[in-house]
Amino acid sequence: MVFSTIIFLLRFLPITLALYYLAPPKLKNTVLFLCSLVFYCWGEVRFFPVMLALILINYLCGLGLERFEQNKTARLILLLIALAGSLGMLFYFKYANFVLSSINAIFGTGFAPIQGISVLPLGISFYTFQTLSYTIDVYRRDVETEHNIIDFGAYVVMFPQLIAGPIVKYRDVSDRLHVYKGRYELKQIEDGMTLFTFGLAKKVLLADAIGALWTDIIGVADSPSVSFVGLANASTPLVWLGVIAYSLQLYFDFSGYSLMAMGLGQMLALPVPRNFDLPYTARSVSEFYRRWHITLGTWFRDYVYIPLGGSRNGNARTVLSLTVVWFFTGLWHGASWNFVLWGVMLLGFILLEKFCIGNFLKEHKVLSHVYLLFVIPQTWVIFRITRLKDVGAYFSRLFPLFGAHSAISAQDVLKLLSSYWWLLLLAIFFCLPQPRRFYEKHRGSLLVQLPLFLLFWVCVYFIATSSGNAFLYSRF
Repeated sequence: MVFSTIIFLLRFLPITLALYYLAPPKLKNTVLFLCSLVFYCWGEVRFFPVMLALILINYLCGLGLERFEQNKTARLILLLIALAGSLGMLFYFKYANFVLSSINAIFGTGFAPIQGISVLPLGISFYTFQTLSYTIDVYRRDVETEHNIIDFGAYVVMFPQLIAGPIVKYRDVSDRLHVYKGRYELKQIEDGMTLFTFGLAKKVLLADAIGALWTDIIGVADSPSVSFVGLANASTPLVWLGVIAYSLQLYFDFSGYSLMAMGLGQMLALPVPRNFDLPYTARSVSEFYRRWHITLGTWFRDYVYIPLGGSRNGNARTVLSLTVVWFFTGLWHGASWNFVLWGVMLLGFILLEKFCIGNFLKEHKVLSHVYLLFVIPQTWVIFRITRLKDVGAYFSRLFPLFGAHSAISAQDVLKLLSSYWWLLLLAIFFCLPQPRRFYEKHRGSLLVQLPLFLLFWVCVYFIATSSGNAFLYSRF
């Protein structure tokens, strides 16, 4: 189940909120836990044991860390058990067949793929990192051990962030999770509904619509009947248009989901952190990823980069720490070499900025924006296209001087622009800070409230009358 469906909007969500608000204070976490399990198991019931195992492993290890407070060896063993159990399941489902196929390709071996794991458990990368953050923080003595397994389970499977994040650390919600009376106010619910509506509109009205432009250019691999131009027939300007379309689609899809998650968190009075902060207004790749998928970046900073030494021990250690972070950031996104290449490419730009061109970018505002908007769409090509030979073909079309000729017909871009120009302009406008400023200034007026009400039902109409598109991050 995902947010942009009729069954979620008009059935699951109203029923869940009604049960949650009407439940006695001490039972609210129980209601949240049970309803979240229903949400997860709706289409993923066969992976319920995986979810249950992750909860039990980290819950019991947390209790053990408290029990052996003065025993350093026992505490380290318990931490390693939690890491092995959580990361082991993530590796098995997400990376085992990738490793086997890579070994076969490199060494010419014939290892058969593991059967039954072709489909990744929904959201496993997100909730694995959540459970790990709890156990690591308990080990570090940054948070108190959670004794109530229902409360801990509610934190892990809390449905707003279960499928595609943001990654919520236990320390961010532990205080509110244990507030039973007076947990929420009417104003919180109202603000949450507003955020949810904005996020839903981002997903349904912008991401899905712009995604149609990408499909018109490149097509859909599993839908050969779809009419599209195709890479072999697309001009260089059209391929650039496709890259821009996908860049915008990915942003509005994922940021829309994250905004909906924030809104649902507000409705439940459980904080879900901001995950995006206008990334396309950044002036460097480094700044872009401080604004994009913020919770993943802070997770790697807190649990990988800083423990490795970060920037505190000279340039060599900084380079090592950044290399490890971006290698695993790439792998986190998918079990494919294109994601590793994507992470390495970003690492290269970040090191270039840190040691060579950082001061230049700071001093030249306009050029730094141009640089960012030129580089980032190219990185999304590697992110989107899983086969490396296809990546090469795409770049040869982007830069015809290094490969393919510019075009079959340069008029193809004008044909599609005539249909999509207004949507592209609208999307670009909503990448800027002005819409947010307008809302903050007029949030209490009918000028905002009435359009918001209409906007929600427009989204419902589009969902009901379309085939729907899954969240791009729903299988990470």
